[in-house]
Amino acid sequence: MSVDPNGQLTIAIAAGKGGTGKTLVATSLAIAIDAHYPGCAQIIDCDVEEPNAHLLMQPELTAQAPVEVLVPEVDLDTCTRCGACARACQFSAIAVIRQAVLTFHGLCAGCGACAYVCPVDAITEVTRRVGTVKSGSAGEIDFVTGTLNVGDQRATPVTKAVKDRIRDDLITILDAPPGTACPMQETVEGSDYCILVTEPTPFGLSNLQDAVETCRRIGVPCGVIINRDGSGNDGVERYCAQEGIEVLLRVPQDRRIAEAYSRGETLVATMPQWRDELATVYYHITDMVAAQATGEGVS
Repeated sequence: MSVDPNGQLTIAIAAGKGGTGKTLVATSLAIAIDAHYPGCAQIIDCDVEEPNAHLLMQPELTAQAPVEVLVPEVDLDTCTRCGACARACQFSAIAVIRQAVLTFHGLCAGCGACAYVCPVDAITEVTRRVGTVKSGSAGEIDFVTGTLNVGDQRATPVTKAVKDRIRDDLITILDAPPGTACPMQETVEGSDYCILVTEPTPFGLSNLQDAVETCRRIGVPCGVIINRDGSGNDGVERYCAQEGIEVLLRVPQDRRIAEAYSRGETLVATMPQWRDELATVYYHITDMVAAQATGEGVS
């Protein structure tokens, strides 16, 4: 096994909107890292509502585990209908209407506030399965994916469960869900760096701006990969220049890439020259993270 001399990093791949090529970049980057450091890469699909990294990686999944949360169960004989539980719940997962106490487990965050504030101890917490974590490998790449149960509204517990599988001895790529809502923030938070994948269109720019602000708010440095470069305008380039955001890579508009993606193939499988391009991006990120840790600049 090769050892990365720069240490193990966690890199999130995110996008302000769907369809930018985020998963294509995430899977291809993991393969590129594995080519240079065999057995040292891990990819975790954190898009638990619509996971699709497995379609490109074709992993052998050898283990799975349930994701469970604690939800309230009300003893109606003990309950006084005081409403303290409903007032404490920030997610409207419990309601007291006259003599009825209603619980909505699909909305419950499992925080336990309702049970804590109940003055007569009428609420106990029981486990409820909300999703599944599966793990295995794609060649020498460690692979983890999560799936939120159909009908459940809160993806964060499953996102946390897949992130719990991050290994300190591996270089980890996190494929975040699109957008900037809680699941994306949960994925990116704690990462060493975030790559934002965008496209050179007005919609791409608007959503990129939201994603950049999100990364800044949670304190994770970020750079940009422009996919379908040459197909739109220069708005993204001008925004990045104005904000001091580095454009790490430009992937051109190329029919061969679109056709390969439709066949379930990664970027590096179709066009091997991108393996070195993506590896160079990884090396540059390690230098930036190391420089930031030491308070030095990157030339």
